[in-house]
Formats: sequence, C-alpha cells, structure tokens
Amino acid sequence: MKDIDWPALSADRHDAALRDAARRVWSRRAWVEYTGLAETPALLIRFCLEIDREADPKYFLTVRNTEEAWHVEAFHLAAENFGGYLDRPADPAWEPVINQTLYRDALDADRSLDGYVAAHCAVEDGLELELFEAYAAATRDRVLKQLFEHVLADKRRHASFGWLYLESRVAQADRAQRESIARAVAAWIENVAFTGYHVPTLSATIDTRADAQAAALLEQAGLGAIDAAREEQVFVDYLGRARQRLAELGIVPVVAPHPRLGRL
Repeated sequence: MKDIDWPALSADRHDAALRDAARRVWSRRAWVEYTGLAETPALLIRFCLEIDREADPKYFLTVRNTEEAWHVEAFHLAAENFGGYLDRPADPAWEPVINQTLYRDALDADRSLDGYVAAHCAVEDGLELELFEAYAAATRDRVLKQLFEHVLADKRRHASFGWLYLESRVAQADRAQRESIARAVAAWIENVAFTGYHVPTLSATIDTRADAQAAALLEQAGLGAIDAAREEQVFVDYLGRARQRLAELGIVPVVAPHPRLGRL
C-alpha cells in the first residue's frame, strides 16, 4: 500500500456528514470486491477441471486474484481513513444483493463456463471499468486519484480478458452454444445488475435514497463518486454498447424490462 500516500488524504478536514457518506460508498466497493476475490480461485479451478481449456486464462486468473486483493485493501483503507470501515450494510435488505455466490456458481458443472465468462468477465467487468473511469474522472482528491490510477490499470486488463476470451470461444461455437451464452448474460443483467449490485439505485425493491445522497455528496467534494443519475446513465450507455458488441458475435440476450427504466 506504499503506492498510495494515505497520510495526505486528511479526511478529518471534511465534516461528519461527508465522512459518513465516504465510509458508506468506499465500504460498499470493498464488499463488491470481496465477492470477486472469492470468485476468482473458483473460476481458476473450473478452468483447470475442464478438459482442453487453454492455459492463458489460468495464468491470468492467478494474477487477477492478487490485484483484487489489493483493491479490497485499498477500498477498505479508504473507508478507514474516512472514519471507519463498515462491515455490513445499514439496511439488511442489501445483504442478499451483495452476497453473491459467484464462487459456487463458477464451480457449478451444470453452468456453461463460456456463459459464465461472458456474463461476469466480459459484460460485468466491462461495466465495472466504465463506472470506475467515471468515478476517477470526477475525483479531485490527489490521494484518491492515485488509488484510481492503479485500480483502473487492473480493471482494464480484467475487462479485456473477458471480451478477448469470449470472442475466441464464440468463433468456434454453434447456435446452441451462443444461445446458452445469451441466456447467461440475460440472467446476469436481470438478477444482478438490475438488483442494484453495482449501481444501487437500479434496485426496485430497496430504499436507495441514502445511497444516492452519499454519492451526491462525494461527487460535490470530488471524493471518488458520481451522482445516481449519472451512474445510471453510465450503466445504460454501457449496456447498449455491450449488447451491440455481443450481437456482432451472434449473441442476443433477451432481457426483461427494468421495473423503472423499461427495456434497455
């Protein structure tokens, strides 16, 4: 963690409301990253168990896990510097949303590995990259800019791997395999993205006003967030581009409308 000048963050210069907002936002990012930290070794095992899977993904996932561990620590320390890491959401309704069982899903032999990679390593990691690029662009704090610089370098590699591997696999996939991949992507959009996992205000069942207020406060202070409306727009814009990229590969997910935003 010597790459980040944590003492220069000087979070105590901000008022209590802003520090609480920062704790909420940065703790949530750590929770999401924790989920990925558990997923990667499971995905690596799945690649090793399946016959004739390529070697490159296995080496890549080994490195990705180390990078994810660094992200967890960085987000955790950011929350600590703003007054203390929160170990769980204030609203327990968020717990089943955050506690994704990706490690179990990745090891499920009944799930298509190519479909899993398409949904989680291509589409999902691509969304994380877009969101973090937007957060970084809105950041004025020097220390948090350092943090984003390192995190973004990793997330660009993660998203690139997902799309490159998907393109490679689809080149030899038949129609049934493409349809299986499309179903996996659609399921991720409906059951993960639409529930507010990455963009809290996409949830149609949980009161997200506190999350939106925290993001707005951080955007105003330049502390690594964007307001809810901009965050949702990043999601909508990215999803449109991702669907176009998938369509070029012959993958057409059929997604139910979002409860508030409609068909995306």
